[in-house]
Amino acid sequence: MPKTKIAIALNPTVLARLDGLVVDGGFPSRSQAVEAAIEEKLERLERTQLARECAKLDPAFEKAMAEEGLNEDLAAWPTY
Repeated sequence: MPKTKIAIALNPTVLARLDGLVVDGGFPSRSQAVEAAIEEKLERLERTQLARECAKLDPAFEKAMAEEGLNEDLAAWPTY
């Protein structure tokens, strides 16, 4: 997949830490280190958003919805 170049400004401390990752062999280049960091952050934000949305759900209502119709089916299930 083709990539698009962007320009970013980093403070010297962050840049030094980034370069340390590259020098230590964690990443082959600054670009790949920055890309990995951005991907990780985006995934974390998406998981956090999902958790916030799930927290809005009413557990009792969700359980009732999940079990709707099961009462009829339970009678047809064999006893174990």
